Amino acid sequence: MADHGADNGYLLDNQQAEAGIRFDALAELFDPVTFRHIDRLGVTAGMRCWEIGAGGPTVPMGLAARVGPDGAVVATDIDTSWTESALGTGSDTGTDGNIEVLRHDVAADPPPPGGFDLVHARLVLVHVTDRAEALRRMVQALRPGGLLLVEDADPGLQPLLCPDESGPEQRLANRLRSGFRELMAARGADLAYGRTLPRLLREAGLDDVQADAYFPITSPACTVLEAATVRQIRSRLVAAGIATDEDIDQHLANVATGRLDLATSPMISAWGRRPAGPPAP
Repeated sequence: MADHGADNGYLLDNQQAEAGIRFDALAELFDPVTFRHIDRLGVTAGMRCWEIGAGGPTVPMGLAARVGPDGAVVATDIDTSWTESALGTGSDTGTDGNIEVLRHDVAADPPPPGGFDLVHARLVLVHVTDRAEALRRMVQALRPGGLLLVEDADPGLQPLLCPDESGPEQRLANRLRSGFRELMAARGADLAYGRTLPRLLREAGLDDVQADAYFPITSPACTVLEAATVRQIRSRLVAAGIATDEDIDQHLANVATGRLDLATSPMISAWGRRPAGPPAP
């Protein structure tokens, strides 16, 4: 997941300590879904892959294992610090085995050169203001016959943190989640983006477009993710008048009990194949 710094419009800054906790929780929740799609699409030895928004290392590492020493993975993000640390590259442009880590803005920078058999982004474009241009560049980077897999949230499709709003703890949780959505929308996030992906991939000229959706309703990782997220944005919630410090302390205490059934926004996965033939314009 691409965690853009505050100056780029994203609320959840990679430089905060909670970012690593969030990456681990997101990997636990969504890696099985991502790799189910990657394996069904036939990502195999020798392929060249572009992983966009590689805030954490698990997807680049999983792709690298699948493409092997004859393949390559280019992992990019605006802030690659967590991926670099996990892979031991230690620089803005680093290499670990068959993984190359690059600092890169998908909506502003040209795609990495060379063309790709797979381009993948997870929980990235919903936060990118110029998401149409980002998607255009992702399609442009595909080799003829190459695969695009885009997985993104649709907070508007299922807006509740606690779908079973059975008491005051759940109502408080949902109020804070509503405030979080307000902050996201104010910074340019499209809260209904995920559901548009099948149409957008077809309009981009891809063939064999399909999609599905997934979200957990109760998971220990949801609890970890919620606590880390709220700690990251608490000052913004308070500054915007959405919640008081007392509200947030109470919510974190409620979350810590482990008795709330916490959900995520649905993650919609959509995929398609670039037709064989001349390069896209």
